[in-house]
Order: sequence, then C-alpha cells, then structure tokens
Amino acid sequence: MVVDDSPANLKLLGGLFRENGYQVRPFTQGALALRAADNEAPDLFLLDINMPEIDGYELCRRLKASPSLKDIPVIFLSTLQDLNDKVKAFECGAVDYVTKQPFHFEEILARVGTHLRLRELQRALEQRNTDLRNNIEQLKRLEEMKESLTHMIVHDMRSPLTVVMMAIDMLNREGKIVAPEDRSNMVSAYKAATSVVEMTNLLLDISRLESGKMPIEKEVQEISLLARGCIDSLSIILRPFDTGIEKIDDLYLVNCDGAIIRRVLNNLLGNAAKFTPPHGHITVILTREPGFVRVTVQDSGPGIPAEEQSLVFEKFGQGASGKKAQGTGLGLTFCKLAVEAHGGQIGVHSSPGKGASFWFTLPEASLT
Repeated sequence: MVVDDSPANLKLLGGLFRENGYQVRPFTQGALALRAADNEAPDLFLLDINMPEIDGYELCRRLKASPSLKDIPVIFLSTLQDLNDKVKAFECGAVDYVTKQPFHFEEILARVGTHLRLRELQRALEQRNTDLRNNIEQLKRLEEMKESLTHMIVHDMRSPLTVVMMAIDMLNREGKIVAPEDRSNMVSAYKAATSVVEMTNLLLDISRLESGKMPIEKEVQEISLLARGCIDSLSIILRPFDTGIEKIDDLYLVNCDGAIIRRVLNNLLGNAAKFTPPHGHITVILTREPGFVRVTVQDSGPGIPAEEQSLVFEKFGQGASGKKAQGTGLGLTFCKLAVEAHGGQIGVHSSPGKGASFWFTLPEASLT
C-alpha cells in the first residue's frame, strides 16, 4: 500500500512495483488508506510524510496502534532529509526511511524486497510458535489423560490384590494346604501380592505428590532421632552392615512431615542395603548448610556410573548397568518429589567402586 498526496508519485511508484511483480494499492489520503487497510491488510506500507489532514507520522502511529496492523512493516519515502525527521519516523514505528527526489528505483525495490522477506520470516516464526504452543498444550492434555488413567488403574488394582492376599492368608491359617512345597508357594505368592500392593500405594502417592494433592503436615523434628528410628526399624536388613550416624552437633532441627521423611530415609537406607556387600558400611551423615540441614546416606557398594546418575530419580528410570533391577525405581522418585515438596533438594554423588552418597536437604528449624 502506497500513500502519497502526489498523484504523479503514486503513478510512478505504482508502475515501478507492478513491473516487478507487486500488487499496488495507491491512496492520496491517510484516512482512506487506514480504512482500506482495516478491511484488507497489505504486506507493507510505503508512506509519504508531508500530507494534508493526516501526515505520515500520525498515520504510522495509528497503524501501530491497531492490533491487526501493528506488525506490518512501514517504510517512509520522503523528501525530508533532516536527521530529526528520520529519528521521528523510527520513533513512530517505521522499519526504514528512504529519501526521494530523485527516486532511486533500485534502492526502493531492494529495501521493499528486504522488508517483505523479513515479514515472511516473522510470519513463519509466529506460525511455528503457535504450532509449538498447540503441540505443548496437546501433549499436556495427553499427559494429564495418561496420569488420570494410570491413577484409576492403579487405584482399582488394590481391591482385587487385597482379596488375593486375604484368601492366601485364610488358606494358610486354616491349614488347607499341607504339602510343604505348596505352603512355600503360597508364602511366595503372598509376598509377591504384598509387593504389588506396596507398589500401587507408592504409585498413588507419587501421583498425589506430582499433582500437589498429598497433605504435608510440617512440624519441628529432630532429624537424627528420625534417622535412628529408621535404622532401628530396618535392623533386620541392616544387620549384615556396619551402620551408624555421623554428626557434629547434638540438635539438627528441621521443619518436615515426620512420617513422609521417615519413608524417604527408609527408601535410601533400603537401597543402600541392596547394593552394599556384607560387612560393608552404611552411614547417615548430618551436616548444616545456610538455612538447611543436609542428610546423606553413604554406602560402600559398587557405586553408580556418572552417565546413569541423572536417571536414578526418574519414574521407572534404570541405567544400563541395571541398578534398579531389584525394584521399579519408584522409591527414589517418591523421595525426590517428597523432598522437593518440603522445599528441599535431593541428589547423588558416586564413583564406580567407591560407593554412593544419596543426600537431601530440609529447611532448618529453630527452638523459638
């Protein structure tokens, strides 16, 4: 769209652009051009400055104020050559400024072509951004549907599994299965069913943590007492190892939900027991960081390769070495989500052959 109050200029520019394959819409008045652009937007505006009623500056400001026209490039074509005029043009929102009298046709065509190509690139980028946003929203909806379906399936699994466990328990108690090998099979079946029930409960807890729906009741806790209680409750599986707590101070107070953090500690201690050889060391180390208490569960097992450490907290994550072959990996996922829900962080330091140190932080509390 070319706007110039000189019919001679419009004829000259119109012929130039048409000869080079452009469609031209000429106007001698800014108001008419503005109404026409609202009805059918052009790809580029070429404006004169000195025009009656609405000059080029004001027309450019009105174009940039229109939501449907503001992104269309504006080039000023004027006899004014003062630097202040050019600065004013760019302040109005123009992308370029070309002086006329005489016309330099090659320059005009080159600048128009450049800004049209830039506009096409901008449109393509906007479309890609729109497509990307739509894809993200679609993926988000699919993920929500998947999580909802998983939650429903897992929730519905608990009832029949509980019935299976009750039936096995009743058969064992009533002594209806007398053959030793059959009784052994029933015990194995009961343990397997119990493991699946625990897994479904863990999946439900992870789902609640991910959606922020798990209630967390924080209160001041002495973390070394929680750690000692966890070690005592796991005494049977920790018996083959040298287990202890290392700390410098007497009190390590944190704000946390004691039941949830006990589960975190139990998971980390249980994992350490899985991969530590008999007579190895499993140590809970308590230290302080600014505003936080750091809890580290250190073992003397085979360690975790560096390339696999980023996977250990992912849901069902498993490295090439199969470190989670004895489990689903859900325990560490629960630990990560539970610690982060408390405002802390979790991580692992390890080197092959030198054991692993799983650590997490919790906000420090005070007695006052």
